[in-house]
Amino acid sequence: MSSAHIEESEYSPNHDVRRLRTHDMEMGVTDAVQRHVKRHVITPRPVSQRRLDFEHARWRWLREMAAEAMGVFFYVYPGIASQASFFLNGTEPAFSSIFQIGWAYAIGIAFAIIVCGSTSGGHFNPAITICFAIWQGFPWSKVPRYIFAQIFGSFLAGLFLVGQYHPQLTALAAEFRSKGMSPNSLGGPGSVLCAFPAATQTNYGYIFFIEFFVDSFIGLLIWAVLDPANPFISPQTAPFVIGIAYAIMVWGFADVTISTNLARDLGTRIVAAIFYGGDAFTHYAPIAILVNVPATIFATVVYEIILRDSFAIIAKGHNVHEDGEEGLVRHLTKVGTLEEGGIEK
Repeated sequence: MSSAHIEESEYSPNHDVRRLRTHDMEMGVTDAVQRHVKRHVITPRPVSQRRLDFEHARWRWLREMAAEAMGVFFYVYPGIASQASFFLNGTEPAFSSIFQIGWAYAIGIAFAIIVCGSTSGGHFNPAITICFAIWQGFPWSKVPRYIFAQIFGSFLAGLFLVGQYHPQLTALAAEFRSKGMSPNSLGGPGSVLCAFPAATQTNYGYIFFIEFFVDSFIGLLIWAVLDPANPFISPQTAPFVIGIAYAIMVWGFADVTISTNLARDLGTRIVAAIFYGGDAFTHYAPIAILVNVPATIFATVVYEIILRDSFAIIAKGHNVHEDGEEGLVRHLTKVGTLEEGGIEK
């Protein structure tokens, strides 16, 4: 195997054959990761016509949905598996810890982007999908099926984990019931799958505030990573930076109870309801499921209004003025100065 090397080519939308001049290319984390990079790890064998015919015949919408579902699976499964080890072994540090759980989610997200992002854009979060539709022209017709696929991927991750840990989780559920406690409570088998507040956490306004802050923080960082004008993000680091954003919030607020992702919570919460009772959908459930969307929209509004520098994006060749060179000249004539990154030249 030869050593990997990266050769970046100048951005040119007219030479991106994947768009096929339809302007319907999947957008998402992939935009930050790919940046029109050519990558050679090993010398590939020639692509056969049979292979091209097969790939052309595949349903694009099904591939996108499958990629989103698989990506959420890659993201959710390591996290809940680490949580299973944590709770089933009495929170003994030798088996797991909050620190390990944070890293499990972080690396899972990075793996999800690396494995599936190039096919669907790497959203893996309904709130991110909605924000791409609002700000980046992602087709609204794709939004419902992306969200369904994301929830389904989380549901599958929960099912797999329950199947693999079924004896231990069943025993833990019986132990909780013998104490008069619901399995869907903190420390029970339900909390392996999704978030449940402690019995003392009854201030739902406070929990709402924490969830809104956490989701806004993550959303703002994701939007910064995806900004083509951001000089601090490389294609290689983008998946891990996004993953670490989630990990930091786990480390900071796990004891308060957070969800961070509609699909991640709802999919596994359905599994918890199936196996451990309908009280999985408690008074806390709407916060865990729904707050992620308005919080992420709020974060992207803040970024778009305060931090976005569209001229810098155009100047660096990552985009063009909607009216082409004529529009750019008109803008420069109107403002009378060149501004890039807040510095006049």
